[in-house]
Amino acid sequence: MSEPKINIEHRYLELPDSFYTRVKPRPLEDGKLVCFNAPLAEAMGIRSDQPAEWTGVGSGTELLEGMDPVAMKYTGHQFGVYNPDLGDGRGLLLWETIGPDGRRWDWHLKGAGMTPYSRFGDGRAVLRSTIREYLCSEAMAGLGIPTTRALFMVSAKDPVRRESIETAASLLRVTQSHIRFGHFEFAAHHEGEEALRALLEHVIALHFPELIQLPEPERYRRWYEAVVERTAWLIADWQAVGFCHGVMNSDNMSIIGETFDYGPYAFLDDFDAGYICNHTDQGGRYAYNRQPNIGFINCQYLAKALLPVMDEDDVRRGLRRYETAYNERFQDTMRQKLGLQIQDESDLSLIMDTFSMLHEHRIDYTLFFRGLSNLHSKGSAPIRDLFVDRSVAGDWLGRYQARLEKESLGPEEREAGMRSVNPKFILRNYLAQQVIVEAQSGNFEPMKKLLKVLEKPFDEQPEHEDYAAPPPDWGKHLNISCSS
Repeated sequence: MSEPKINIEHRYLELPDSFYTRVKPRPLEDGKLVCFNAPLAEAMGIRSDQPAEWTGVGSGTELLEGMDPVAMKYTGHQFGVYNPDLGDGRGLLLWETIGPDGRRWDWHLKGAGMTPYSRFGDGRAVLRSTIREYLCSEAMAGLGIPTTRALFMVSAKDPVRRESIETAASLLRVTQSHIRFGHFEFAAHHEGEEALRALLEHVIALHFPELIQLPEPERYRRWYEAVVERTAWLIADWQAVGFCHGVMNSDNMSIIGETFDYGPYAFLDDFDAGYICNHTDQGGRYAYNRQPNIGFINCQYLAKALLPVMDEDDVRRGLRRYETAYNERFQDTMRQKLGLQIQDESDLSLIMDTFSMLHEHRIDYTLFFRGLSNLHSKGSAPIRDLFVDRSVAGDWLGRYQARLEKESLGPEEREAGMRSVNPKFILRNYLAQQVIVEAQSGNFEPMKKLLKVLEKPFDEQPEHEDYAAPPPDWGKHLNISCSS
């Protein structure tokens, strides 16, 4: 294929060689490109009228000039236990490109085969999990939540054993940085101060360039505060949209504050504050209502790793920024979802009481807030009908209407704003499962159709009303595992 007209780098290779191992992809058998993200490719400066030209890269049979695949080495805390043996066990960082807008993109091929960090794994990704990551990363992008992206995916015939025999696939994942909290844990606990400092300066130079000119103590302090703040904002965004990550290990935490590594995720259907979307999470460590605290714990792991090169007081001050940033972001977003522009001291009580009501009565989270966004134009029936006991809805609506009396915006303008933050369409697990079943039979059209709907989750899209319907009973609380 012709080389893309983009600037090519591989700055990750500037790190000490202990941070990676060169590995060639293991080719897939008869790979076929089944989804290509044309709008993203355009933004990256990749103009290909023939997406199939990328099949060889996705199948591991072709490397373009400048690609130098490496498996990254990192460590991390998994379910609260430190694991020194982690690293890219089934993915390879191919190169970095810089698009026409100056944005940097890491290209990471997931499902590329075994690496020194595969442990007991085969280095493959199965079609099922590859589809789930493609769908959810693009759904999150549509929602405006920071995330890695999917550039394209390839399906193949290679058999892969999981709970049963499945077929292999690969995903070309792109993001500004694949560096995780776990990279810093690896450097601090195994490589020493010089490697840790090299990693820190690398991340600041590429992803926090506004800090480069500051003297070292301030540069590191401001950087850590920014990482903590971005992490807090991200998790506040998850909570506000009802997203459960499922595996918030520190090796799955992006250093630039993006949603990273989609495994057993879920968007809430009937609201359950303690919902556990990962069936291997027996203790509920990563339940929905624990995600904010787990984000803080991961920032603590990062703080401990930074102590060899940072003043302890600076680290402590940075950590304190987490709670403030999270609370500010979460409350601001929830007030937007409720259409409240004028701050009132009663707002926090209203927000928390709303969550308690949704939890107690198991109300569909997305349908509730979208219904609230059309209260003036469509009436209260769409909200009341979500409740078995409609008097509960009536009491809440009375309190809400009284609060709206303090607002200055008219109902049309207020609800237009609410519809811009309360999605009509989310990636419910049953929708993903339906797409997977079709794809396993060779039909990828339902996946492409769903992706188009998820591109504009806040639009009405009346022709796609069925995608906004509540899930059928079989589609609630689907059992999702880490197996990929």
